[in-house]
Amino acid sequence: MSEAKSAESRPYHHGDLRRALVDAARRLLEAEGPTALSLRAVAREAGVSPAAPYHHFKDKAELLDAVAQEGWDILSALMAEAKGTAVGPHQLTALGIAYVCFARDNPALYRVMYDAARDKEMLPDEVQDNKDSAYCMVRDTMIEHGANPDDEVHLELASVAAWCGAHGLAEMAGFKQFDHLKEALGGERQFLEAVLNHMGLFPNPQHRC
Repeated sequence: MSEAKSAESRPYHHGDLRRALVDAARRLLEAEGPTALSLRAVAREAGVSPAAPYHHFKDKAELLDAVAQEGWDILSALMAEAKGTAVGPHQLTALGIAYVCFARDNPALYRVMYDAARDKEMLPDEVQDNKDSAYCMVRDTMIEHGANPDDEVHLELASVAAWCGAHGLAEMAGFKQFDHLKEALGGERQFLEAVLNHMGLFPNPQHRC
C-alpha cells in the first residue's frame, strides 16, 4: 500500500493550509516520486478540497518551488548542526558529510531542489544571499579557517569547488564499487570523510590566500 493516505485517513484540522500542502507534497514525493505530484493529488493527501491549493499556489511549479525551499532550509539546519559538533578546519569536512547524508536520506526532495534550480538556471536568491544558508555557510567557514575574504574571486571559486565536490560525492557515494573502501576505513562516515579530505578543496588554516 502507498504511504500516501487518503483524505479520510489524514484530515486537515488546523489553520496553516500552506504548511499542510507542503507537508502533503513531501509525503507524496518520497512515497511515489515527482511524477505523482499534482495540486489535486496534494489536496487529496492533505484532506482538503481540490480548489484549496490554488489559494497558495497557482500551479504545480509553484508548489515544487515551495517544497524545494523547504529542502534548502532543512539542509541548512543540518549543516549548521554538523558544524557545531566539529572543531577547527574539521568543520568543513563536517559540512560536506552533512550534505551527503541529507542527499542520501531525502533522495526525492534532493532531486526536486536541483530540478527547480536548473529550471531557473541558478540557485534561489535566498540560498546565495542568506548568511544562514548552506551555501553561505561553506563560504563563511572557509573564511573562519584561513581564506582571505578580500579575494572574492578565489573565495567564490573555493566555495563552488567544495560545493561541487560534496554534490558529486552525494551522487556517487552509494555505488557498490566503493564498498571495499568503506569496509577498509571502518564505515560509510569514515569513507565520506576520507574522500572529502582527499579532494584538497579546503583551505589550510595556516595559509592566507
